[in-house]
Amino acid sequence: MNLHNVEFIKSAASASGFIRDSRPTIVFSGKSNVGKSSVINKLLNRKNFARVGAQPGKTIHVNYFLIDKTAYFVDLPGYGYAKVSKDERDRWGALMERFFEEPELITLGVMIVDSRHKPTADDCTMAEWFKSTQCNLVIVANKIDKLKKSEIEPNMQRIRETLQLDESVKVIPFSAEKGNGRDELLSKIMEYC
Repeated sequence: MNLHNVEFIKSAASASGFIRDSRPTIVFSGKSNVGKSSVINKLLNRKNFARVGAQPGKTIHVNYFLIDKTAYFVDLPGYGYAKVSKDERDRWGALMERFFEEPELITLGVMIVDSRHKPTADDCTMAEWFKSTQCNLVIVANKIDKLKKSEIEPNMQRIRETLQLDESVKVIPFSAEKGNGRDELLSKIMEYC
């Protein structure tokens, strides 16, 4: 799969806009300030293909990118950003509920968490949504460049325990900044494309 052949297809603001075709869909989710766009950009070796907002919480639709005409990268709206209005949070919740009601929309879930902190209640909810679809799931623990080497393994274990992941779910230490974990995540994605 040629990662340089990428095109933005559409933003879906409601369930009627979700793409339903036979291509694999790699679905990215994460808190508003976790570096989700940066992870996608690092995977694609692009500077700002997925928009990196100066303000967290800027992805408010389900965004579809077609990779080499073979698979979709699906960027879900970030969650947990305090400065978003209640209406906006409610709209986000309704959109996500509809998305996760159709498990066939997800080939592989890529959930991005902050490696420095214990996952939040919102992270736990997102993990439960992924688990409810019984899709394959991988956790990307971003920002490991901000950790000491001795902190990485205990933090990965804390993430696994907090999100109640079984052993089949891979937790990948990742740095969108430095590129650590990129090859491992790519090879996991390629298993499904």
